[in-house]
This record gives sequence, structure tokens and C-alpha cells, in this order.
Amino acid sequence: MENKTKVSEFILQGLTSAQELQVPLFIMFMLIYLVTLIGNLGMIMLILLDSRLHSPMYFFLSNLSLVDFCYSSTVTPQVLGGLLIEDKVISYNACAAQMFFFTFLGTVECYLLALMAYDRYAAVCKPLHYTTMMTASVCAHLAIGCYVVGFLNASIQTGDTFCLSFCMSSVIHHIFCDVPAVMTLTCSGKHISELILLLISSFDVFFALFVILISYLLIFITILKMHSGEGYQKALSTCGSHLIAVSLFYGTVIIMYLQPGSGHSMDTGKIASAFFYTMVIPMLNPIVYSPRNKEVNSVFKEVIEKAKHSLGLVF
Repeated sequence: MENKTKVSEFILQGLTSAQELQVPLFIMFMLIYLVTLIGNLGMIMLILLDSRLHSPMYFFLSNLSLVDFCYSSTVTPQVLGGLLIEDKVISYNACAAQMFFFTFLGTVECYLLALMAYDRYAAVCKPLHYTTMMTASVCAHLAIGCYVVGFLNASIQTGDTFCLSFCMSSVIHHIFCDVPAVMTLTCSGKHISELILLLISSFDVFFALFVILISYLLIFITILKMHSGEGYQKALSTCGSHLIAVSLFYGTVIIMYLQPGSGHSMDTGKIASAFFYTMVIPMLNPIVYSPRNKEVNSVFKEVIEKAKHSLGLVF
């Protein structure tokens, strides 16, 4: 097969060219990244080690934390490196790999958020049937389905993008190899590729949002029928954290990917991706979920007490 690609490497423009901002941004992003790693890995460890957290809700939450950990690590280290060194070159294959994993993990998170909404629907609206609806086998198959869909989506979008010819500029006006940013560099017809991107992204977003909205609509209807103050409080505690995460994630997805190619601003996309996709959302998810969850707080306090006790014995 003839290789039409004349570009063997790309240059990532980075977040800013202002030298005085490089170090402050590096420190800020490094702190955010460390909080992201500690928060998500800590959440995974708590859920794995304590049997009280071995339930469908925490199973999906542990998968969300794993995805956020990998998601942030796909892009953030390169962003940090780009703030310190002038050489912002990324090879053709590395760019394709980064695009694949970013799209794969983003799609998985999209569907995991929908599954978590369905799990809350089953717990609130079908409490007597919850254990039979959300068995370990069902949860495992649903989670695997998220990863399979993510793999297929990433394969299609990455393959479709890198089948294009790149023989013009090699400068990507972005901080990482995202599909729209790379697609703007092609010198071949990209209308079909843009249509594929729009159709797949639209289906993923709106199908998952449909599941979330229907789930929470049924939850609120069920709770309103309770006619009690406890019911409203339960609605807030059940839906609050998840709705915050959903609003942040899907709001950014819609802004980034569901726009026509001609009206798409990569400068706006850079900022949205840097702060929401790769850094803010993966950092916020453990913070958003943990304070509202009494079981997680209880387990965390016990771990801290045991650690203090162990350190006291050592010293």
C-alpha cells in the first residue's frame, strides 16, 4: 500500500508561548496531576481493600477512577514536558497512539457515567429487585461493554483520521493529538471524515445522555411520590455528585466535538481540553464523589486511624 503521508512527525503548539507563564503553569498543572493520581488511585485502593465497598455503585466508581487515572496520564505528562522544553515534536506513530487512547478512554468514561445513572435508578426505583438486576455478572458485562465500545470508537476515529494525507503544515494548534486538531492539517478531502466524527460523537453523547436523563427522571418521579423531606434529601445525595460530573463532562464534549468543522476554534478547544478533559475532570471526580459518600468517608477514616496506629507502633 502506497503511503500518501509526507509528514513523519508533528509539532504541538502547546498551551502558551509566553516564557513568563511556563514555570507557573508547570507548577499548577503538576499539582493538579498529583492530586488526580493520588485521588483516583486512592479511591481504587479503598474500594478494592474494603468489602463494604464491594457493590455495583463502587464497582463502576472504581472503573471511573481507573479511566480518569489513565485519561489524565495520556496527555498531562506531555503537556508538562512541553512547558519546560522548546522541542515539542511528536512522532507520527506517537500522535496516532495518543489519539487512540484519548478517544478510547473518553468514550469509556462517557458510557460509565450512563451506567452509574442506571445503577442509581435501579437502587432507588427498584430496591426490591436491585440485587437481581445488578448482579456481579451483569455489572462485569456492562463494564466490559463500555471498554469494547470505546475500543471500536477509537479504532474507527483514529484509523479514519490517519488514512488522510498530511502534506501541508505539521504544526498542530493544540496541546495534544486530538481528532479535530489533526484533521485540520490534511491536504485531502476531509468532509467524509468530519461527518464520521460528528455522527459517532453525536451518537455516543446523546445515547449516553438519554440513558442518564431517563434514569434521573424516573428517580425524581419515584422520590416525589414519597411525600417526605427525607425523599428530597435522598434525591439530592443520590443525584448531586453524579449530575455535577455529568454536566462538566458532557458540557465540554458538546462544545468540543459537536460543532461544524468550519466553525471549530482550536484555540477554544485547547483551553477546554487542557482544563476540563485532561486535568480538571479527572481531578474532580474523586473529590466530587467522596465528600458526599458516608461509606467512603468511614472507610477512609479507618484507614487513616490504622496508619496512625501502625506508625505509632513503629516509632
